[in-house]
This record gives sequence, C-alpha cells and structure tokens, in this order.
Amino acid sequence: MTENEIQSKHQKIRAGVKAAIAQAIERHRKLGESIAVWKDGNVVILAADQIPLIQIEDRY
Repeated sequence: MTENEIQSKHQKIRAGVKAAIAQAIERHRKLGESIAVWKDGNVVILAADQIPLIQIEDRY
C-alpha cells in the first residue's frame, strides 16, 4: 500500500468519524438532550438549546 493510499484511507476514516459525531450531536439537539463537552480544561454540560447547529458533510 502506497503512502497516498494510506493518506486517502485516513481522510475517509476522518470524514466518516466527523460525520457520525455531527449526526449524534444533531440528534441530541433535536431530541432535547444535553451533551457534555470539554471546554478550557473542564467538562461543560450544554442543554439542547445551547448546542450549535452543525453542518453535516457527506463527502466520504
């Protein structure tokens, strides 16, 4: 496997993981469920109305 093939697979995996995370966050927001995030070295709980809208990219 060449370096370019490895990089391509890494990019596809990274894009898939980002899309899955965005979908999970959006599901929480729509269902009115809070999420925990890491901010400035602390865990912060965001209520559903505090969760920002995330654009989901389906390019993987």
